[in-house]
Amino acid sequence: MRVEHARMHAKHRGHEAMHAEMVLILIATLVVAQLLLVQWKQRHPRSYNMVTLFQMWVVPLYFTVKLHWWRFLVIWILFSAVTAFVTFRATRKPLVQTTPRLVYKWFLLIYKISYATGIVGYMAVMFTLFGLNLLFKIKPEDAMDFGISLLFYGLYYGVLERDFAEMCADYMASTIGWYSDSTNSASAAGALWERSRHVLTAKRRW
Repeated sequence: MRVEHARMHAKHRGHEAMHAEMVLILIATLVVAQLLLVQWKQRHPRSYNMVTLFQMWVVPLYFTVKLHWWRFLVIWILFSAVTAFVTFRATRKPLVQTTPRLVYKWFLLIYKISYATGIVGYMAVMFTLFGLNLLFKIKPEDAMDFGISLLFYGLYYGVLERDFAEMCADYMASTIGWYSDSTNSASAAGALWERSRHVLTAKRRW
């Protein structure tokens, strides 16, 4: 055993320096990549948002199919179908008067559902850490899996709907010519919805 141990050390002699170099290269790559991403976001925010949104939307689909997460796949398909329809309506020219209200209501609904899902998942995780799941005769691993799954769903779809809402708001604001660099996308969507609501109310009165 001593001979084998000595042979192993002789075989891997000098690898410590190589491992240190690999760690330094990894850290340098992460720092440079972060700086490039920040510069990209500052100089070309539209392309940055589009690329990151597309990756966040499509990349999980590969792991879902590979790992057979059918529940996530079904929810992803339903969300994608409705969001694609809403986004299609928001990017049409000329803009239909009911589209801002449709966009506002859909993404507000997703926001509320994601927020509630995240809160329930967080509470489930905390209850599991304090052992309250034993009062309901639920196994700790089952309770923790349930809480983490809800946290993931809430965070993922919450971030995704926020980016889609900003994109739709930008398109609608630019379509009607009401947009400036200081205008927030969320306030733009709210104002567009209010404008469409007033138009519809005036039509009904007429």
